[in-house]
Amino acid sequence: MTQAGRQPMELFVWTDIDPEHEEDFNRWYDREHMQERVSIPGFRWARRYRALSDQARRYLALYRVEGRDVFTSEAYREAFKHQTAWSNRNFGRMHNTQRRVLGVPFSEGTGTGGTIGLISTGASALTQEALTAALAAVDQLNGVIGIRCLEPDPELSTPLPSEDTTNRKLEAYLVLEARAEPAASKAVQAVLDTLELSRQQGLVFSLLWELRAEDLPPI
Repeated sequence: MTQAGRQPMELFVWTDIDPEHEEDFNRWYDREHMQERVSIPGFRWARRYRALSDQARRYLALYRVEGRDVFTSEAYREAFKHQTAWSNRNFGRMHNTQRRVLGVPFSEGTGTGGTIGLISTGASALTQEALTAALAAVDQLNGVIGIRCLEPDPELSTPLPSEDTTNRKLEAYLVLEARAEPAASKAVQAVLDTLELSRQQGLVFSLLWELRAEDLPPI
């Protein structure tokens, strides 16, 4: 479980990019954007993922921060006020984007898996009953190293320009950390069956890379 008191949060950006711009998009993330965000005080790590299925947006970025106040800090506001030309170019190319700020009310397990299962629950929050059932579904599966729940903060989850807000829905997610794709896929299916969710609500992503705050050189 997460400790009582200051609850960690995650920034969640799930997007697509046209193939003609994909190389520049990845280079921007790798050479500039991840470092910029993780250097903001209160950011702990950033992780980039690529979907293993073509049925979804291909790229997912998750950023862990120490608490909600990081997103209302002057340093965070300044980062948005002073975007680089490279950033603005890629923001303009992103499409079908989801940007969410999510609390982490529950987390169990340690470490970072080579793959994750991502389950969209369809609800804005998970009941304790549903969370207990999901935990039981993956508890005995080999290769699953962690599970956490992410619940949206409506005030902070402002959309990026490329998001279609017509039917915008803020929902809770389950993230299943797994050693490799077979374990992640098995865990996703087990949770979908247990919570009686559709197959389309569960996806598997491979980890591209991770950047932690302590990896950055001193300023």
